[in-house]
Amino acid sequence: MATNDPYEILGVARSASADEIKRAYRSLARQHHPDANQGDPEAAERFKEISLAYEILSDPDKRRRYDEFGSTGGPGGFGPTMDGFGIQDIFEAFFGGDPFGGGGGTRRGGPPRGQDAEAVVEVELADSAVGVTASVEVRMPVACEHCNGNGAEPGSFPSRCETCGGAGEVRQVRRSILGQLVTTAPCHVCQGAGFTIANPCTTCRGDGRVVANRTLELEVPAGIDDGQRLRLNGRGPAGFRGGPPGDLFVTVRVNPDPRFERHGDDLLHVRPIAFTQAALGAVLQIETFDGVEELPIPPGTQPGRMFRLKGQGMPHLRSRGRGDLLVRIDVEVPTKLDPEDEETLRAFAARRGEDVAPRDQGLFSRIKSAFQ
Repeated sequence: MATNDPYEILGVARSASADEIKRAYRSLARQHHPDANQGDPEAAERFKEISLAYEILSDPDKRRRYDEFGSTGGPGGFGPTMDGFGIQDIFEAFFGGDPFGGGGGTRRGGPPRGQDAEAVVEVELADSAVGVTASVEVRMPVACEHCNGNGAEPGSFPSRCETCGGAGEVRQVRRSILGQLVTTAPCHVCQGAGFTIANPCTTCRGDGRVVANRTLELEVPAGIDDGQRLRLNGRGPAGFRGGPPGDLFVTVRVNPDPRFERHGDDLLHVRPIAFTQAALGAVLQIETFDGVEELPIPPGTQPGRMFRLKGQGMPHLRSRGRGDLLVRIDVEVPTKLDPEDEETLRAFAARRGEDVAPRDQGLFSRIKSAFQ
């Protein structure tokens, strides 16, 4: 195992996934653990190399830094326990800090974080009732694949900024009546990155980003309402020269459903019925997001009466349970009657002693004649 490359130590490809790296580490750790190799004086050193390699490749940030600055070529190792000029030495030389979080440096800055971005996704009301995986297309800065996002042409390396000393920010001291005031601001030379590039990437011109279209998948939770926003942490525009990405805020537009009106977590359904059904009663078939429900309508139901189907509304977004489905009755009155139906209704009105328009003169004709 005479190598300082963590990929070679674990025996994985540079494109290996996190699960592949974990499986390789567990297998090698069991094989080379000192307890399993008693009497072998080199077992502890091999186990240390395996553990250090896994420490780097299992951490996305450390792995990215190794890939950018110490993956090929130069002598030495990649960590603080190996001899030679490794990635820690590179970062200390460039930025005055320890990429493994061990302290010893003064760098507080670094490549600035990417800006946030906004997008809009449309879903149907039925989808928002159960939750759905939606796709959203966004045009935004993404990491340049040619330089792996660091802004330097492959084969070249960044240099520590001489102005800020790799801190990414400069300090200014001003005198005031209250004493000395110290302020900090992003370095105007390296734009807060902490390093400068002598040989910029020919694709992104040293920015580390290119503008491209991206299609992202996001989970739209059940119960979300029109106009609410989802925050996708770290899935926004890429940062300048390898800086962390911003966030993506996605506004959800819920398309109207002709069957329902949404009121909070309750749904309203307006159901027209015949006046005979209202008078005599009926059993209505009501469509819901979970299927068809039967709703008994008692005799003598008046227009505008509201019925409630418990738990058939929208899910509560931040708690368990669901709203209700409200059914409002709209009684339809026929506009045209054939002679037989008209005779039946007139007889019905006569028995009830109700005054109706004469057979040979409609109501509107009587109103019209009253103004002549």
